[in-house]
Amino acid sequence: MNECITQTTQHFTASASLAAIGVKLSQLDFFGPIRTHVQIQQKTVKHTPVDKLTDAFISLLAGAHGVVEINTRLRTDVGLQRAFGRSSCAEQSVVQETLDACTAENVRQLQQALDEIYRSHSQGFRHDYEAGFHLLDVDMSGLPCGPKAAFATKGYFAGQYHRRGRQLGRVLATQYEEVVVDRLFAGNVQLIKALQPLVEAAETTLELDEAKRARTIIRVDAGSGTLDDLNWLLARGFEIMAKEYSGQRVLRLAKTVTAWVQDPDWSERSFGWVSEPPTDYVRPIQRIAVRCRRQDGTFAYGVLICSLSAQQVLTMLGRPNSQAADPVAVLLAYVTFYDLRGGGIETSFKGDKQGLGLTKRNKKRFEAQHMLVLLGSLAHNVVVWARRWLTSPQIQRCGILRMVRDVFHISGLLRFDALTQLVEIVLNQDARLARSLIRPLRELLTPLHIVVNLGET
Repeated sequence: MNECITQTTQHFTASASLAAIGVKLSQLDFFGPIRTHVQIQQKTVKHTPVDKLTDAFISLLAGAHGVVEINTRLRTDVGLQRAFGRSSCAEQSVVQETLDACTAENVRQLQQALDEIYRSHSQGFRHDYEAGFHLLDVDMSGLPCGPKAAFATKGYFAGQYHRRGRQLGRVLATQYEEVVVDRLFAGNVQLIKALQPLVEAAETTLELDEAKRARTIIRVDAGSGTLDDLNWLLARGFEIMAKEYSGQRVLRLAKTVTAWVQDPDWSERSFGWVSEPPTDYVRPIQRIAVRCRRQDGTFAYGVLICSLSAQQVLTMLGRPNSQAADPVAVLLAYVTFYDLRGGGIETSFKGDKQGLGLTKRNKKRFEAQHMLVLLGSLAHNVVVWARRWLTSPQIQRCGILRMVRDVFHISGLLRFDALTQLVEIVLNQDARLARSLIRPLRELLTPLHIVVNLGET
């Protein structure tokens, strides 16, 4: 009797550290909302449709850049399957069939499930609006694909002229690096058309009422800096940080600058206040013209538009309010606050493309591709939340690529009891990050009665 209870089985895995995250997700019943809401009309032979979506999701965290890699990264790794609560793994072609069977209603169902998951586990949903502003970045990124795919049209794809594809619209909770909303659009859709549906979807996910909108900043680039879009945001009660859309208006406004101030950090850039009154906007705003010298000696111009006061911008940047009395420091603060877009949403796109293979998975059916995009946004958030759970300072510096490639791929042994419950993880002591992870993993898994050790594997 005792031998039966204490009998264990062990499996080697290349992703022992990821298995620890899988156990945590299983303990949280992380996929419960997906099982509840997503009803794909497909018969179950061995695996349910939601099981197959789960396998696709796990493969993303395991580093798969294509659905076909399910067979090599997950199906052959029994220990990793069990850690995520799966007794077996579907074959990749079966997962592809399930994705192809998805409809627009299934996409809506998965969006609803992801909203519920986000509200349960995110920091963005729990943001303290009284303590400070909530910053949301909104942008688009091209997803090139074959010309025969649904809604694959010519559009803007950086560095790829005459290419066809689709566009991914995203709303990012920048302070927490969490994806609030991901939506898929046709390739010829630009942010000027996608801004309002993206912001409305974010309002639903975050449950923004009038008071919360007044404490939320929407930061966008020139792609949605039209007068109509910005007035719509201002009328909704949001604060804005944007860039002027119209090139002709930019040149006209730049001519009204009476004094240009040299950027202390970049000798080729200068900026100054636009002196023309902003009478076309429904609320008071500030406008700053920025010019950068080209190689041929001429200038390229842009105009920043912001509804925040100087004190509010300085607070967002963590700078002392005493700088509000320094005109140069105020100008620099506004410009820097816009520049930080590059470290927010643009970095999130880059991380997902490199670490999660965002542009590598292309489905001909639009709904199938949208389901993959949503699973990718869920994987992004799980990586961010896992980094928060693993409280090692070395891990906190890792982006999406290093988390998936390095942190989640520490090899080791997984030991399971007779009931197939994980009881011990033995990390490869020669792995570079193993010693940095041992304490955080013990803190994470000790409440679940799972032992974490270092050993030779």
